[in-house]
Amino acid sequence: MSEITDKITQEYDASQIQVLEGLEAVRMRPGMYIGSTSSSGLHHLVYEIVDNSIDEALAGYCDHIKVTIEPGDIICVSDNGRGIPVDIQEQTGKPALEVVYTVLHAGGKFGGGGYKVSGGLHGVGASVVNALSEWLEVEVHKDGKIHQMKFSRGEITQGLKIIGKTDRTGTTVRFKPDPEMFEDTVYDYDILHRRMREQAFLNAGLRISTHDLRGEEEKHDEMCYAGGIREFVTYINRNKESLYEGVIYMSGERNDSMAEIAMQYNSSYNEIIVSFANNIHTPEGGMHETGFKTALTRVLNAYGKKAGILKEGESVSGEDCREGLTAVISVKLTNPQFEGQTKAKLGNSEIRTLVDGILQAKLSEFLEENPSVGKGILEKALTASRAREAARKARESVRRKTVLESGQMPDKLQDCNERDPALCELYIVEGDSAAGSAIQGRDSRFQAILSMWGKMLNVEKARADKIYGNDKLYPLVLGLGAGIGEEFNIDKLRYHKIIIMADADVDGAHIRTLLLTFFFRYMRPLVEKGYVYSAVPPLYKLTRGKTQRVAYSDEERDKISAEMRGDNPNVKVDINRFKGLGEMDPHELWETTMDPEKRTLRRITLADAVAADEIFTILMGEDVEPRKEWIERNAKYALNLDY
Repeated sequence: MSEITDKITQEYDASQIQVLEGLEAVRMRPGMYIGSTSSSGLHHLVYEIVDNSIDEALAGYCDHIKVTIEPGDIICVSDNGRGIPVDIQEQTGKPALEVVYTVLHAGGKFGGGGYKVSGGLHGVGASVVNALSEWLEVEVHKDGKIHQMKFSRGEITQGLKIIGKTDRTGTTVRFKPDPEMFEDTVYDYDILHRRMREQAFLNAGLRISTHDLRGEEEKHDEMCYAGGIREFVTYINRNKESLYEGVIYMSGERNDSMAEIAMQYNSSYNEIIVSFANNIHTPEGGMHETGFKTALTRVLNAYGKKAGILKEGESVSGEDCREGLTAVISVKLTNPQFEGQTKAKLGNSEIRTLVDGILQAKLSEFLEENPSVGKGILEKALTASRAREAARKARESVRRKTVLESGQMPDKLQDCNERDPALCELYIVEGDSAAGSAIQGRDSRFQAILSMWGKMLNVEKARADKIYGNDKLYPLVLGLGAGIGEEFNIDKLRYHKIIIMADADVDGAHIRTLLLTFFFRYMRPLVEKGYVYSAVPPLYKLTRGKTQRVAYSDEERDKISAEMRGDNPNVKVDINRFKGLGEMDPHELWETTMDPEKRTLRRITLADAVAADEIFTILMGEDVEPRKEWIERNAKYALNLDY
């Protein structure tokens, strides 16, 4: 366990459970508590329960957590902590276990002495999961007895009772998400496993095991990392070429707060900074990231000048300093100020000072003691700086050539009439034939068409200066109107739906991957805000007489074919596979792929930036072997992959 957590010596009992308010409105407005009722909200239920077990680990009382998906998508989370208190809670006169699972804002994290550091400081986790579950059962192993309670949709169905004896301590929670509350109740093992692996990295020495008991092939993984976030950085960089051996690690404490930082540079052009507060991922960053970035730029410039690597008056920008950097920042504090229940951003200003101070002192010391590493980092930053200047010159050159300042649009863009970006759609179509059909078939009031042709630049292997002036990509940059990289300004974006329309074959998948790599690396806010989509064209056209229908999968083809035959199984139904978008006439393309009333769009989401970076590095990077392994492992999913 991390050195931040001194053991709490006093007993963890009902006196430490404080009630702030009753459980109300969770089922009416679940999004307020778990973010959404989509897949992310469904998985968030598991995180809330696991966070409670993690808190026991932070307090020094738990070293093993087991997360299982049982048949029927039932979740079981078990730990070997102290066990939730079962004695009577003074404010309510009810068992503390009942209070924790039925009262919002009740827990041992509000100053009662139960926890010094905690991720679940809102105290809504257990009760919200209970409220949003069809049923929930909790067993507490404590004081030699097994205590059990059962609930349904937040209501008690079995009061607290003792069901047996035990020689261990801990809490086991089983629940089934309520289909009345969620769009889908099927759990994705990979999503849960990724989150649990993350938690194992953040809590050195904590063992977390994950199990999927559904289907014929059960899955089991066990994770325990003695090196903590050092191993996390190594894991993220495993498909990249590092600039030097080992990971730079720094940590420090001030008052009741602690921060640790692990970082390593690689030969890529991309930065990955992953931050956490009390083991909770903060995807929007916050004060800990601000302190890190500010100090890193200051330290590298100071070292570069002192070592004579930077000339008089020369400096490198923050973005230059972070090119090729992978860093994990983990802070722990007693009173974190998160934005919202989903805890996306940390607001504690004192943490910025702490992280800044750690980096100033310890990174400076490291660079002094490892001059070859320092020189390599500064040289990379200088190369990035020169490339940025080259990009600026290329950008200005392109502006002059295309008269960008006058608002001229690229020749390949057939724009729409609407000028409100929220109402506008841009279809990116590969090939003149398909683009011609799309232009004729579209609704020109709000649908614009941009034709792409030929092989696009693989931006995974190129800096921004190679993109400006590239005849395949720059028309897209020009058409979107928001710039790229550090200049990207989403407020200038001309379309709020950017739809990649490519054939449903290997070539189409490659085009989508190239475009998604470009958006992810140079226009990431597009993906983060959900503006990027993939059109889903039909695979088959079925004809019986004058009746025609289309199918988007083999299963749908068989179902429609049976429906068209009806009571006459010998009737002939012609089934033709579309060879590509280019062979559809404008009417077919509109009816199947572009009509908002009938089309299917797949939104490209960024649930996990680390996982997305890994996919793009594997698919588009220099190393052939990881790409070969990934394709072999995911061949059957490759054409329908949602990044």
